[in-house]
Amino acid sequence: MSPIELFGTTFQNPILLAAGTAGFGRELDRVIDLDLLGGIVTKAVTPEPRQGHPALRVAEFRGGMLNAVGLANPGVERVAAHELPWLSQRLQRGGPGGARIIVNVAGATVADYALVIERLTPIQAITAFEINASCPNTKAGGLEFGAEPGGLAELVRACRRVSTRPLTVKLSPVLPDIPAMARVARDEGADAVSLVNTIPGSLDRRLGNGSGGLSGPALLPIGVLATRRVRERVDMPVIGVGGVRTVADAREYLAAGASLVAIGTAALADPRVPVRIARELNHG
Repeated sequence: MSPIELFGTTFQNPILLAAGTAGFGRELDRVIDLDLLGGIVTKAVTPEPRQGHPALRVAEFRGGMLNAVGLANPGVERVAAHELPWLSQRLQRGGPGGARIIVNVAGATVADYALVIERLTPIQAITAFEINASCPNTKAGGLEFGAEPGGLAELVRACRRVSTRPLTVKLSPVLPDIPAMARVARDEGADAVSLVNTIPGSLDRRLGNGSGGLSGPALLPIGVLATRRVRERVDMPVIGVGGVRTVADAREYLAAGASLVAIGTAALADPRVPVRIARELNHG
């Protein structure tokens, strides 16, 4: 498969590790060859360190899994000083055409997102920022940033103002009109959208937080449909994410118009899946 041009750079293949499923790459370095991927989307970064939700954080069921990790991360200062320098140096060994770094950004207020982006922008290895618009906005009474056009526009506008890097906005699959929200993001300066995030769900006493985000195979047709609708109605690139387990699943997103495809839950079950799919795409 030919390299992909996006965000002003070249991805050697379309396969990414999805945010939240591979940390900052360190955990998988001795398990798979990170250099064979198109890129890595890091765990969400917030201004402050977060411990996340209480255990249990993951619950499997027949259609996939629920997770309630709660954006656990070491905070932007440690990420800037330790995690991203390590990942940058590790991927440099793969040469200039190797895996790219996309940093997922989260927060409780618009100012949180801007702070993280401002702090990390000087790190040259970052290709783009992924804005997690499914976080609850504490100043809006817990309403998700991406739940209505005004909140999403404010968030993307603030991130665009401080970022010299491309932005992709990760949207929820439960929005009533995903293409309309993608258009809002584009008009405020986003370069792409990531479709889709997890779906809220709950299983009785299975998670310490009570509820979590559904991911896995059941999310595949939802993400593919969202990708197709955005590509048909909005002139902007899409990163497809949700439910990919096989090369056939990845091709569903690519056929729907996705430029890149991120793999998450399947890699938790078998960390070798993303590299295997990347190889099969290259030979298929």
